[in-house]
Amino acid sequence: MSTEIARRLLSYLLAGDIKPGERIPSERKLAVALGVGRSVVREALKSLTLLGLVDVRQGDGTYLRGTESELLPQSIEWGLMLGQKRTRDLVEARRYLEEVLAGLAATRRTDEDLVALAELVEEMRAASADPDRFVAADVAFHLRVTRAAGNETLGGVIRGIRSLLQVWISRVMHSADSYAPSVAEHAAVLAALEAGDVDGARAAMHAHMDGAYRRLEATLGHEAADLPSHA
Repeated sequence: MSTEIARRLLSYLLAGDIKPGERIPSERKLAVALGVGRSVVREALKSLTLLGLVDVRQGDGTYLRGTESELLPQSIEWGLMLGQKRTRDLVEARRYLEEVLAGLAATRRTDEDLVALAELVEEMRAASADPDRFVAADVAFHLRVTRAAGNETLGGVIRGIRSLLQVWISRVMHSADSYAPSVAEHAAVLAALEAGDVDGARAAMHAHMDGAYRRLEATLGHEAADLPSHA
């Protein structure tokens, strides 16, 4: 019961009416909104406090914690566990953005971009026993493709969901038996960018996103059914 209420409370707090840094409604108001007793709300708030999602300030109330960017990794982690629509939307948005950006990068990338991307692929190869090192290189690769695409509007969007990227890749790589499939997919994207092949770059990124989805789903078990399927 308490876990279910914590889930409902989290969805309520992340619905958008309460901004990060703002005070959340009182226990009494939350109890009315959720249709439960105040003691149940109190326990749910304790759970969210432990997760770092809310901040209890003695004598001043309880606040939704941090900036949106700081809050996002934790809300995404919960979303991955809970199958929230907010997470599905972000995952789907990332997929299509990455493909568009790869296509743009194929014609706009500079020699400097290609050198940096090649170094990041090599860094991934060298990080076969260090998931945190791999994740850092993986995230940097995608951000460099974004930079190479040269579209500030799209770039701003992908940077805005950078926390999703970080959590997603970290979850997958800490569970992976081998990093070879991911390395090969990144190498294919790089090859298409080096060739200036727009369709090839989009196709390679599409294949990478498919592979990434499958690996993510494997870490989620039955919750995977809640994620968008693009086989």
